[in-house]
Amino acid sequence: MQDKGISQAVIGRLPRYLRYLGDLKENGVERVSSQELSKLMSVTASQIRQDFNNFGGFGQQGYGYNVDYLYTEISKILGLDRQYNFVIIGAGNLGRALGNYLNFERRGFIFKGIFDKDPELEGREVRGVKIKNISELESFLKANNIDIAVLTIPKTGAVGLVDVLVSNGIRAIWNFAHVDLDVPEGVQVENVHLSDSLMKLSYNISRYEGSKN
Repeated sequence: MQDKGISQAVIGRLPRYLRYLGDLKENGVERVSSQELSKLMSVTASQIRQDFNNFGGFGQQGYGYNVDYLYTEISKILGLDRQYNFVIIGAGNLGRALGNYLNFERRGFIFKGIFDKDPELEGREVRGVKIKNISELESFLKANNIDIAVLTIPKTGAVGLVDVLVSNGIRAIWNFAHVDLDVPEGVQVENVHLSDSLMKLSYNISRYEGSKN
């Protein structure tokens, strides 16, 4: 599927569509219109149709969308019709919390390993996976088919690990370190800066309170 002209804003909405369609599937709903989906998601029906038209439409005039088919097609677009193996680097509170999140497996993301430089953490388990010392990371990546690295470490450590990750086959990095990573073309990075989200909340609170004065 040719999607070079599709904006990141559209791609960013696809996981949300998938979540709502998953809920409809679980509730036994077979068909849904753009108007019905609009009411559920607080997105205009026009926006929904425009988004889906980027990928061929999926619907039929006066007929709506087949929920199961639409769910399957969006899953394929998002690459969720295959499995991805991932490791977590950083076994602090955030790293362990991510390792314990069961929904990753339901989406096809398989938790394979977790690493930390703290020797006191070595050998402890996160959902049955033993924490390994960071010195074992390179050999582990070479011996296992790992697609994604999740970084939950300080920014200085994250920058220093990029070359090791890329040279050992990592194709994507989910980056919770508060730094922008310089990676080669073809390696995908998704930055998650938690404090940025809180600052957006702070802005919106302030703006709302200001409008009431």
